Amino acid sequence: MTNKTITRADIAEELYKELGFSHADALKLIDKTLGFVIDAFGRGEEVKIAHFASFLPHAKNKRIGRNPRTGQEHEISPRTVLSFRASQSLKQAMQKGQN
Repeated sequence: MTNKTITRADIAEELYKELGFSHADALKLIDKTLGFVIDAFGRGEEVKIAHFASFLPHAKNKRIGRNPRTGQEHEISPRTVLSFRASQSLKQAMQKGQN
């Protein structure tokens, strides 16, 4: 496993190389796509990207938490979290990469 982190700039560079987009257009495309996905999350919608993954919003109720250092209890407010479910093709690609 490598320690490389793929960044927005790395994705833009690949779009530039593979599809011939300018760097500025590639960054605009990435920003627009991510903005669309983020807006869907804000509306509580599930996002499915074929051959990649599904992102599912889940509501969490308020609960009592405990500070592990002091043991003091405090209330954790209700919130919505995302769960990530990898597609079968992503899982297979990850297995190939480990062999």
